Amino acid sequence: MTITIRPASETDLHGLLALYAELNPDDAPLPAESAGSIWQAVRDQQGRTVLVADLDGTLVGTADCVVLPNLTRGGRSILVVENVVVSQAHRRRGVGRHLMDAAAQLAESTGCYKMQLLAADGQEAHTFYEACGFRPLAQGFRRYLGQDRPAGPAGEPRRSES
Repeated sequence: MTITIRPASETDLHGLLALYAELNPDDAPLPAESAGSIWQAVRDQQGRTVLVADLDGTLVGTADCVVLPNLTRGGRSILVVENVVVSQAHRRRGVGRHLMDAAAQLAESTGCYKMQLLAADGQEAHTFYEACGFRPLAQGFRRYLGQDRPAGPAGEPRRSES
């Protein structure tokens, strides 16, 4: 099994949407027109790289990386990682590790001083990120906006998001 980690291309939208459906199965599918225009905006955003894990033309994982310019730390940027998912059929085979290594290389190549992410609830995700060199050094907070989000316990969404 040879996995290639690369920036997502124009033609990867369908594969990305399939992966995101695994990440958040309660989300309604986006209409094709909306998905296309959002994907165009993502691709055009300066400092943003959606990495994909490609196995013989099939996307089996992804990580959305955004370089944030920063006025502290000598002007060194921060890389924020979001929407990390590996397809259920390809987990525990090193795909996620390859994605995180590529994100770290992206951070280093763009002069970032740190990488940061919020992990979904659950020990499996926490163990994975710690194995990739992340440390639980801060407490994260979220504030979900909008009234149309499905609520879970105490007003939280039904599924944790990364």
